Amino acid sequence: MTPAPSDPASLLQLIWLASPALPVGGFAYSEGLESAVELAGVSSESAAADWLDDQLHLGLARGDLAVLAQAIAAWRAADHARIAALNDWVLQTRESAEFLLQTQQMGRSFVEWLKLHHEDAADVFGALPASYPVAFAFAVARTSASVRDGCLAFAFGWAENMTGAAVKAVPLGQGAGQRILARLAAVIPAAVEHAMGLSDDERQAFTPMLAVLSSRHETQYSRLFRS
Repeated sequence: MTPAPSDPASLLQLIWLASPALPVGGFAYSEGLESAVELAGVSSESAAADWLDDQLHLGLARGDLAVLAQAIAAWRAADHARIAALNDWVLQTRESAEFLLQTQQMGRSFVEWLKLHHEDAADVFGALPASYPVAFAFAVARTSASVRDGCLAFAFGWAENMTGAAVKAVPLGQGAGQRILARLAAVIPAAVEHAMGLSDDERQAFTPMLAVLSSRHETQYSRLFRS
């Protein structure tokens, strides 16, 4: 069955939201990859691709993507108690100081961007220290895009930032970066479908090796990235 075509305005909005050019600072974070390069043998294109593939399925799909899918629906239903609970879950399950800093800073920057485009954003987020996926969900909810398409955009934006981090940190050439991005793009739809099917009890943030590497990154001698 051929999927229904996306509304052009919503499609363009999702492309905009996923763009690394959006001023939220995603390019500044490697999410533990920089430590993996130094300490865990991620020193080639194939190793970096494997690492990011695992991070997508074991981390992002089971945590932030699942929150995003649930938060889009909650924003559309104006269920603020649900939104606050999801936001608290994100903040409380960050496994290192750097991971917490990232979602807080990107969430805060995203809200500042939202204020330029949505008159009520200042009031909505006034008492909510929004995490990045919850702020992103607000923007998606204001379009006619499906939850699935919103999650695909979020995941692809993550893939672009992480591929860029791999190119700089391993380091790799631009061709290698494009091959990694193509591999991630091929598996993102399955990760999104998995995330959308998770209940609250199934959602999780448990990546112990990544948490250890993130903690070690805080004192890493030479760093390009904030995480």
